[in-house]
Amino acid sequence: MSTEIDVLVLGGAGVDTIVHVPELPVPFADSHMIRPGIVTRAGQSGDFVALGTNALGLRTHHLDLLGDDPEGDLVRALHREHGIGLTAVPQPLGTKRAVNLVGPDGRRSSLYDATRAADTDRLPEATVRALAAVSRHAHVVITQPCAHTLPVLRAADLTISTDLHDWDGSNPYHEPFAHQADLVFLSTTALADPERTMRRITERGRARIVVATAGADGAYLLADGELSHVPAAVPPAPVVDSNGAGDAFAAAFLYAWLNGTPPLRSALHGTVAGAYACTIPSTRAAGIGRAELSARVAGLERSEPAPRRCPATRPCGG
Repeated sequence: MSTEIDVLVLGGAGVDTIVHVPELPVPFADSHMIRPGIVTRAGQSGDFVALGTNALGLRTHHLDLLGDDPEGDLVRALHREHGIGLTAVPQPLGTKRAVNLVGPDGRRSSLYDATRAADTDRLPEATVRALAAVSRHAHVVITQPCAHTLPVLRAADLTISTDLHDWDGSNPYHEPFAHQADLVFLSTTALADPERTMRRITERGRARIVVATAGADGAYLLADGELSHVPAAVPPAPVVDSNGAGDAFAAAFLYAWLNGTPPLRSALHGTVAGAYACTIPSTRAAGIGRAELSARVAGLERSEPAPRRCPATRPCGG
């Protein structure tokens, strides 16, 4: 069977309600007047990765559980609007949803509805196997049902990536994802020692590339045993929301990497896409296009400091 899908995204389909707040944490008050208003839109981690890879020209398909509810209709409409393939497995508990509190500086705090999932949730193995058979790569979101797809994806002999988000390096829930992926993304937010955690991922699992995003400090790349620091790209417009920046980074990295670009330059693509995502209002879902990404990466290479290898005796930035 021939390859028809460049990136198969598993999990992470849902809806966010965006609430702009005067500051984070939210000051206690009987009430707050919210401007520019409260908006509900489709788009969680898997949706944003699929949106990003699709906008960059990769043939993308998304598989997840969705409810027969208004939230599920929003997710379906998002995929139809952008021409992204979607296989929706019925979820009796309803579509995943969250409330995102967004501060004036673009930082966010997400409140997830834990009633929209159960420990017994599964993505049908036959469906996973059939989609994997026609895919080049799988990006696995760390929602609970996706952990059970990892052996099937491994057996299909396609490359796998995952994003551990704000993993603290010790929570065992994340370990199956961390140890069975070939390419691992995570954030430095909850890590006391990012380099140590990155190296442990490669030592204990299959990954040969680990990327730790660090917001305004750029990102750290561990590839072939060498740690490098990649400076952050300058956003092309004012920063309004950090929601989806990590997903945009992952999508752009995958685009470059799957097209044969070395990991260090792939990380440059990620920093550019992540910076771009921070300029998109949280009420919208949009990914940077291929032409703009390529132009901005080329400009960054001409004008910005080059990524640097980190000394073995101390971490980057130390």
